[in-house]
Amino acid sequence: LSALIRERSGIDYGEIIALEPLERGTSGRIIRLKIIGTERVMTIGKELEIRRTLSPSHLYSSAFVVDVEEENEEGIPQRFTLTGAGWGHGVGLCQIGAAMMAAKGHSHAAILEHYFPHTTIEKRY
Repeated sequence: LSALIRERSGIDYGEIIALEPLERGTSGRIIRLKIIGTERVMTIGKELEIRRTLSPSHLYSSAFVVDVEEENEEGIPQRFTLTGAGWGHGVGLCQIGAAMMAAKGHSHAAILEHYFPHTTIEKRY
């Protein structure tokens, strides 16, 4: 993880000791994350920066929790597990499910009714 974060951010934190979510948005996504290393402590923020920093490409979402799986004799984590809560927009619509419904011929109204029952679509312009 240390090498990945160094490569993606251009900042050498040393060995990563902790990833601490400092703030989450209303959807549960992390919007400020403290990275604690043996050489540097820094807070990064905005969801996209977090997603870009913690993945070789990008994380699908910043809606995740962090667990330390292994520590060495000095107590420095050797493995972190990020358990995610999806990779959509956080409003209840599965993008893959919606695409499959569309591919099967369902209308946009039927797809929206499936994910957001008892709502109405209205023209606002």
